Amino acid sequence: MILDGRLVSGAILDDLQNRIANLKVTTQKSPGLAVILVGNNPASQAYVNSKKKACEKIGVTSFEYLLEETVSEAELVALITRLNADGRVNGILLQLPLPKGLNEEKLLYMIDPEKDVDGFHPSNIGRVLLGLPGLKPCTPYGVCELLRFYKIETRGKHVVILGRSNIVGKPLAAMLMQRGDGADAVVTVCHSAVEDVSYYTKQADIVIAALGKPEFLTADQVSDNVVVIDVGINRVKDSTSPRGYKLVGDVAYEEVAAKASAITPVPGGVGLMTIAMLMKNTLTAFCHAEGIV
Repeated sequence: MILDGRLVSGAILDDLQNRIANLKVTTQKSPGLAVILVGNNPASQAYVNSKKKACEKIGVTSFEYLLEETVSEAELVALITRLNADGRVNGILLQLPLPKGLNEEKLLYMIDPEKDVDGFHPSNIGRVLLGLPGLKPCTPYGVCELLRFYKIETRGKHVVILGRSNIVGKPLAAMLMQRGDGADAVVTVCHSAVEDVSYYTKQADIVIAALGKPEFLTADQVSDNVVVIDVGINRVKDSTSPRGYKLVGDVAYEEVAAKASAITPVPGGVGLMTIAMLMKNTLTAFCHAEGIV
């Protein structure tokens, strides 16, 4: 079974579009998302464009701040402070990576936690760890929604996560080990200190690859009928492509798909879910600001 991120994200965005249309009638307002992009990173520009299209589709007002790579940290601090106080803006997204010389951690933590629609602020990560409602990191949130949509059982299942980043691995582990629907999993997190990853992945009912290494997970490292979620998206050289490269995940797709019971494609999988959950977080932040349950 192909776990189709395009299908699931499309269904989520359609639902959000309907909800926002109804809220516009009752509140005379629409959610607002401010996106800050520093520099000319092509991958970041493409991602920001995708977010802009999603905003247009569902009725979120988009505020774009496209800044030169030479922008000072003080200028970014001033912009974030202004956006924190702007009632039209419910979500603030600082596109990463930032150019060298800018303190990502400092700038991310300056964003009002109630407008932190990326879910990176320590306050929101803490709520995830404690199982409290709040703004969840978008990629882990998207993985959980994908599993839930396809009714893939997680309760009591062994989930092995490859990668311990603050953006995916750690919060995803916290989300999957909570009590409740779509969670209650037994979670193992593998990282760079693990000598034999296959020892763990062969035991897994579900493997989630999020380590940023092209086609790292191979068929000999997984058991039959495993569920595989590929979070990675990597550019590798491809002389047959007009662009000179192709996109691949952290999983050797063709060989692993032959053993898996379900798998996400790259592209067309988790990446689309990340954008959908960003939009969902923006609506959640709007509802909270307006006192709507």
